[in-house]
Amino acid sequence: MGRWNESYEGVFCMGGKIYEFDAAIVRRPAPTVTAGIRAIDRGDPSYEGVCREHDAYVAALQEAGVRVDVLEPLAAYPDSIFVEDPALVFSAGAILLRPGHARRAGEVDFLRPVLKRAFQRVLELPRGHVDGGDVLRTADRVMIGLSARTSRAGAEALLECLAELGENGVIVQTPTAVLHFKSDCSLLDEATILVTERLSHSGVFSGFRQIIVPEGEEAAANALRVNDRVLVAQGHPRTLRLLGQAGYRVVALPAADIGKLDGGLSCLSLRWHG
Repeated sequence: MGRWNESYEGVFCMGGKIYEFDAAIVRRPAPTVTAGIRAIDRGDPSYEGVCREHDAYVAALQEAGVRVDVLEPLAAYPDSIFVEDPALVFSAGAILLRPGHARRAGEVDFLRPVLKRAFQRVLELPRGHVDGGDVLRTADRVMIGLSARTSRAGAEALLECLAELGENGVIVQTPTAVLHFKSDCSLLDEATILVTERLSHSGVFSGFRQIIVPEGEEAAANALRVNDRVLVAQGHPRTLRLLGQAGYRVVALPAADIGKLDGGLSCLSLRWHG
């Protein structure tokens, strides 16, 4: 059963609410999305199903007051709908990353001109590997989870890039056998994290109030706070109930086909406040 962990000691937001967004970038799925990389075989998604889920996601962002730039599909890169893995964005600028899977490295070249049009400052990770799915921004720090896709060399290089943008980064550990750090957690507000039991036990969120997702609904931990609402994948009724009881405005989105590609809601967009 899910529960509250009342370890909150006070976390303060610097420069406004970090879950308030008015701009986002997404990329439309290509028919090749069905051949996307996956760590666990949950069966093949359908192209039509991924498109329907992606359309619902874009609509939810727009209904939350976000202006969404929808990029053209990249058939040569089946996983390119997960635009948050090759880049990070902040109000002060963007950082082009070096994805940890060789098949995704070329995606950066297609995001570079897009981000240079949107931001005055665009930095590039100089070494190592980092996937954006391993990076969680909270009110006072940017947490970088080491994983199979994010190396220590990459994480240390990202600390340098973050400092250039005025952000304070810290390196933590992604749970064993978990693809990305944010597969197991998401920010709900300045004080609160939605998190799996296994990641909660690691102690990385000491000082935060924690909502633990119920056993069997771990995939729901990759939710997305956007302005006044929390986007959560459908099929996790106990998590939805917990969030509702905690006072959050919850929007349940279809994500079964995207989930077959190891995808979550946070990795489908790059979001910032302009």
